[in-house]
Amino acid sequence: MNRLFDNDWVGPALVCLVAVVGISILQPSFLSPFNILVLLSAIAVNMVIALGQLVIIAIGQMNLALGAFGGLVAICFVAVMELYGVPPVIALLIGLAIGTAAGAASGFVIARTGISAFIITLAGLQIFKGINLGITEAQPFYGVPQSVKDFGNHAIFGPIPWLIVPMIIASVGMWYLFNRLRIGRYILAVGGNRTAAELSGINITATIIWAHAISGLLAAIAGMMLVARLQIGQPTIGDDWLISSFAAPVIGGAVLAGGHVSVAGTFFGVVIIAIITQALVLFAIDPFVVQIVLGALILWAVGINRYREIRVAKLNEAR
Repeated sequence: MNRLFDNDWVGPALVCLVAVVGISILQPSFLSPFNILVLLSAIAVNMVIALGQLVIIAIGQMNLALGAFGGLVAICFVAVMELYGVPPVIALLIGLAIGTAAGAASGFVIARTGISAFIITLAGLQIFKGINLGITEAQPFYGVPQSVKDFGNHAIFGPIPWLIVPMIIASVGMWYLFNRLRIGRYILAVGGNRTAAELSGINITATIIWAHAISGLLAAIAGMMLVARLQIGQPTIGDDWLISSFAAPVIGGAVLAGGHVSVAGTFFGVVIIAIITQALVLFAIDPFVVQIVLGALILWAVGINRYREIRVAKLNEAR
């Protein structure tokens, strides 16, 4: 039992279970098929966004430009289909390439200059958002093909949306990356102790670039998922990603200093945020309360992480 509760995902999972039971008792419509469809669609998109931040947290950095990457890809995805008649599959590949290239470029500058990722990604946020507005002139693109709209708003069966599919692929892929692939272990090693990783022969520059490229790829996927869900290429896509992209991994047990992350914990962190947001809508509570609750959740999760670090340090000293 002690080993079970040492897992990062157990606490958030229990919170999710209690929240679902409590809210469904107070508001039975919470478990209606339509509400479940809406909830799962939000979880699917937000999970991919959170994974994009998770890989950067794993290396001990942060990506403030994540939303700008996703927003630019979303706009380009719709623009090439509307203006040039590009098929959705080709537009998808173009979007993935843009997101990966943007992330890799950001990682290259960080790795080669040694400037803080906070500063570089903050600059990237402004640059890519500026490109976004330059392309759109602050006007949305409406030329989203019906097949893309259907993917974002139809269900596979029952209340299970198609948007769950890319979320599952991304989640399994990230779990496999961190647990089975060499580059994933390198990312965690650099986040845990950069000096030790360098002394052991890990290429720090390449590892940082890989982490940011993967983050850009995930941001691209999330941006195109939102296009499918919203049925429009909105230039504001990505503007509100920052807080939730940090909140979910931290709630799920990720250490902000790097070296330790949990894909399963991040998933339950995303679910907690989605449940809270949906519950506040069902109970007609003012939207600003969501931001207050998110801030409180982040403080709570950071406090738990700090307590865990102190406990581990004391155990190591005792040994």
